[in-house]
Amino acid sequence: MSDQSWISDSGPYIRPRPGGSANAWTDEAAHHGRRGGQKTLQVTALPSPAEVAEALRLEPDSLVVVRRRLILLDEVAVELSDSYYPASIAVGTRLADSRKIPGGAVKLLADLGFLSEVTVEQVHAATATESQAAHLGLAPGSAVLKLVRTSSTAEGVPFEVSIMTMPSDRHLTYRLVQGASREA
Repeated sequence: MSDQSWISDSGPYIRPRPGGSANAWTDEAAHHGRRGGQKTLQVTALPSPAEVAEALRLEPDSLVVVRRRLILLDEVAVELSDSYYPASIAVGTRLADSRKIPGGAVKLLADLGFLSEVTVEQVHAATATESQAAHLGLAPGSAVLKLVRTSSTAEGVPFEVSIMTMPSDRHLTYRLVQGASREA
């Protein structure tokens, strides 16, 4: 039986960028002649939501750090992104600081020894909350897509859960490559 690997357009967002890169979103948007940016809405420690605790294999209500960001493309809001980290990893690092992280969170996590070797993404439709609709410029009750990405080490230790909420007109592309190597 041949090896199969899923390759998605998420690849650039789970690997550390080379030195001098701003972050994956800014770099990828620029590659397509666009301006990518983000605005930090909140960075805080809080008891983990049930979905996050389960994905990170934490006890219910364990302390996590969340970085809530509004993702922009050419100055237009295109996504809300909430990235959750176990407090044991994030507290005392730039992950728990509201300032931008040079090179992005993925580079900082790699520097801390957390490289995403196993990534699971789940996509589902939902109805935008009032806050989500306001941030994304949607009518109340609009449909949104939610992408939940869990990143784990090669040993299977989950260290980040990102919940991305976007307008339902976005397209998510995944390719199945037969016989691809694990590094693909």
